[in-house]
Amino acid sequence: MEIKESVKRKNYIKNEKKPVIREWIDSVVFAVTAAVLIRWIFFSAFVIPTPSMENSLLVGDYLFVSRLHYGTTTPITPLQVPLSHQTIWGTSIPSYLDWIRLPQFRLPGFSEVKRGDVVVFNLPVEHPDLYQKYSMVLPDLKPHPVDLRTNYIKRCVGQPGDKLQIVDGQIYVNGKKESNPLGLQGEYFVSTGGAINETNVFKKNGITDYSQFTENFGDSIAGNDEYGYIIKTTENLAKKLREFTFIERVGPVFMPKQYKEPFLFPHTDLYSWNKDQYGPFVVPAKGMKLILTPQNVALYSEIIQYHDGNSDIVVEGNLILQKGKVLDSYTFKQDYYFMMGDNRHNSADSRYWGFVPKDHIVGKAIFVWMSVDPDPIRFINKIRWDRLFRVIN
Repeated sequence: MEIKESVKRKNYIKNEKKPVIREWIDSVVFAVTAAVLIRWIFFSAFVIPTPSMENSLLVGDYLFVSRLHYGTTTPITPLQVPLSHQTIWGTSIPSYLDWIRLPQFRLPGFSEVKRGDVVVFNLPVEHPDLYQKYSMVLPDLKPHPVDLRTNYIKRCVGQPGDKLQIVDGQIYVNGKKESNPLGLQGEYFVSTGGAINETNVFKKNGITDYSQFTENFGDSIAGNDEYGYIIKTTENLAKKLREFTFIERVGPVFMPKQYKEPFLFPHTDLYSWNKDQYGPFVVPAKGMKLILTPQNVALYSEIIQYHDGNSDIVVEGNLILQKGKVLDSYTFKQDYYFMMGDNRHNSADSRYWGFVPKDHIVGKAIFVWMSVDPDPIRFINKIRWDRLFRVIN
């Protein structure tokens, strides 16, 4: 009797044991679910693909971005391949279906976006009615839902309600000169009087973006027949170059005032701005009331029409109409930010495509966990060991 019961018990246990394939599938499902939740709620990993944030962040830096700081947002497009963004890995096949659109909510966070924060956000001009307008500035733009628009990383230089102006490349906020980040990279003219050893002078000092300059381009850059180089570097490295005896002078390069740069935001003849001489203007804040002058319509009409939760706004020239009625004022429904890259002369940022709505904010860049030099001919010291686990300021 006892033997029979024992046999039955063994058979029962044997029958209840999961097949190996079932255990493997359960493990994969659990791992993917955990990864999706961590990526959505806590933090995400990103890599820097362009030099727009040099020298603060370098091409090949791998970052952890906190979603908790500003509060994570709920997904708008739930029908999506897990752990993907716009396309299925390694293909051009869309990774999502927009058959279902959910309302977006932001969970409570530790803080608001502050001036000086390095922020990851979704590119606003990938809106279905805007992407073609900005294709000259950002080629290959495609329309996507808000939560699946291309991730950009820039520094917040203007909070909601700030009055911002750029004069000779220097940012002023509310009339006060803003402190510059340590890694800020500008453009300089290096007068050498002749050819130099570019490797010893530039590359060994960490300057990789340089080109020879032999033509006169106005007093702000070079004099007649003055020979030199245009470089992009930090102020500290520019000071170091001034110490070389064979270098005659090193001076910053700025676009002159009243020179209107093409493709700059906003696309209008009412402003004569360029990347070094920009503004003044006010960054929109939730609840801020705006008097709709032709200048204000040119500057703010896109976010009013496409990003402020309106479905009945039409822009006709210098007028904004709501339900066929011309508006003489408008009150904003959410906060906006002005973002710029630290590589000020090589960054497609808010100066070229406008304000970032709060509902496009993804998270705050926290630290670099890995950094790989993208130079294909570099085999030794491929990993930038000095950048590992570097806190982002």
